[in-house]
This record gives sequence, C-alpha cells and structure tokens, in this order.
Amino acid sequence: MRAVAGILTVLACAGLAYASEEVSGDLIVFHAGSLSVPLAEISAAFNKEFPAVRVLSEAAGSRECARKISDLDRPCDVMASSDYAVIDTLLIPKYADWNMKFAGNEMAIVYGERSRYAAEISANNWYEILLRDDVAFGRADPNSDPCGYRSVLTAKLAEKYYKNPGLAERLLKKDVRYMRPKETDLLALLEVKAIDYAFLYRSVAGQHDLKWVALPNEINLKDPKLADYYRTVSVEVSGDRPGAVMIQQGEPMVYGVTIPKNAPNPKAALAFVAFLLDKNKGMAIMERNGQPAVMPAPSETYDKIPDVLKKYVLKP
Repeated sequence: MRAVAGILTVLACAGLAYASEEVSGDLIVFHAGSLSVPLAEISAAFNKEFPAVRVLSEAAGSRECARKISDLDRPCDVMASSDYAVIDTLLIPKYADWNMKFAGNEMAIVYGERSRYAAEISANNWYEILLRDDVAFGRADPNSDPCGYRSVLTAKLAEKYYKNPGLAERLLKKDVRYMRPKETDLLALLEVKAIDYAFLYRSVAGQHDLKWVALPNEINLKDPKLADYYRTVSVEVSGDRPGAVMIQQGEPMVYGVTIPKNAPNPKAALAFVAFLLDKNKGMAIMERNGQPAVMPAPSETYDKIPDVLKKYVLKP
C-alpha cells in the first residue's frame, strides 16, 4: 500500500512529466459495458503515447466490477463505473481512496429497424407499446448494473410524469425473462429480435447504430437541474455484503473513475486516468461517442485525489 502511495506521489509531483518508456506492463481496466466502445478507442490512442503498456479491458455491470475487487480480490488498475456512486458505496474507503466524476449519459428506449411498431413508437406512447402482449423488451439486472436500477427509476418517473398509476409495476413485471447482467448484453437480444425494445443508454444506441426514443428530461435522468425531482423515486438493491440491501435514489446520470488500492501497475493507471480525463484526448473521444464531460465536478474525496488530477475536480 505504501509503495502504491509513493509512486502516485512521485508522479503527481512530477506532473506526469516522464518519458513513455517509463510506463510499461499490463494495465487492467474494469469498466461498465456502456464504456466498451469509447474505452477501446481511448486505449488505442493511449497506446500511441505509451506503446509499452498492454491495456487489458474487462467489461461487466459496474456493480459486478466493484465486487470483483471487493469480494473476489481481483487485481485491477483502473475502475470506470457508469455510476460514480458504485465506487462510493462499494469500494470506498476499504478498496479505494478517491472517486472522480467524468461523464454523463441518459436513459432511452432503444430498438431496431425490425422491432414491432417501430414506425409508431414515440415519447408519448412508448410505455403503451412496451406493454402490448406481442411486444418483448429487456432491461439490465438492478443488482449487477446501474443501467438496471436506472431502468426501474425511469419506469417510476414515467408513472409520475404521465400521471398513470401502477405503470411502473406493470412495466417491471413484464418480460423479466429478458433481464440480463449488463446493459450491453441486451444488444444481442435486439440483434436476433428476441426482444423488440430495451431500456438502454442513449450513447449505446448511437454507438451501435440503433434507433431510440428520446425521453423527456423528467424521466431520462439526464438533467442536473432536476436532481431533487429524480430523488423522489428510489429502488432497493443488494448492499456491500451478502444479505445486505441499500436504497438507490434517483439522481442525474454521472460516470466515475478510480484507481483501486490493489492496483498492480499504479504508474500506468495514473497515466491512463490522466489521458482519459484530458479534454483533447480521452474526453474528446467520450464526447464523440455521446458521453459528454461533466468536469470539473465536486468530489468528497478531493484531498485524497493525486495532485496531478485535481484540476479535473472541484473541492466540495
């Protein structure tokens, strides 16, 4: 642990002013499935600057990624979550010291050219179409993936917005056989037309050339100005130990990143996170893939963030 802290301190003081050959070896990145496309591009661009690093990316639901670190003691250099709160609640303070918010997204109803009623679905009738007997839709598992509990929150917000009592329960009881561990698992179901629609991130739809219904901001968990309104709904999910539960409130969608304490290659990890957060490098790629920057944003762990990264956060 002291060795990791020492390396981070040296790099921070140096302002990352080191030659690319000083950064090498395997870099293990656990990340949300919705980050697969942009992180593949970011990793390729990173390798042009740091060719001696081999980036080993592993996609899963963000909560599952966290449990690989906390429950399975899997080595990990960088953890990028589709919900910053996963890092706060499942990793800090035992498995990570700090957390940085870096990108946004929004919920959408995603579908393909061959989906039933694709020609008539809209922001006004999507829930009616999803409830039809001849329509099937999928969503992610709330206990594995933030997209899963965000789907539940979206359904509850829709019930309020459309003033339709019982809507959330009807949606959430239907087609549970198509629930999957992470949101990108639903893409295969759409491809083979096992389902017609899916609760997914708008960025994923754009990255995979799918169609989507753009939901009102009161439903899509996109708008920071609606944070208080989003908090009027919540969902129960599994906690940080077997048998424990926690309440996940609605809130604007924000991604988070950290370097776990067990990082076997902290030098490469810090270089990668700095590359990711650079507006002309990693964040430019994120923006092109429909995941806009939210930096600088406050961090409750500001004092523990490496100095070289503090320009990307605000002190609360």
